[in-house]
Amino acid sequence: MNPILNYTEFVKVQDSGIHGKGIFTITDIPCGRDIMMIKGEVISEQECIRREEIENNVYIFWNEINYIDVNNTDVIKYINHKCDCNCEVDEGDEYSLKLIASRDIKTGEELTIDYGYEEIYEYCKCEYCLT
Repeated sequence: MNPILNYTEFVKVQDSGIHGKGIFTITDIPCGRDIMMIKGEVISEQECIRREEIENNVYIFWNEINYIDVNNTDVIKYINHKCDCNCEVDEGDEYSLKLIASRDIKTGEELTIDYGYEEIYEYCKCEYCLT
């Protein structure tokens, strides 16, 4: 395991060709590198359902223990879906997760994850799904 980098020194948020805004690298990131902690407001399952249904909040992660709402964060809420992604989400502690590079990532690339829920694949327009 390697230390989490100070992500503000190597990523930036900017307009994305995938959707809205995205997270982009400003330096190369090697495969296996811990990129950032995924932290936010820890909420109950009932509150998660309410926020998804009533507020259309799509910024909630599940770490097998808690629901983590990242809607009020500066960076991680902008992680976009791509079926052929370059990052994965891994265990953190009971209140967090980690974003890890799943392959070498070059300067200027958008960081992406596979959201992993069935509905996303019906509407996905990434180049991986279109080929």
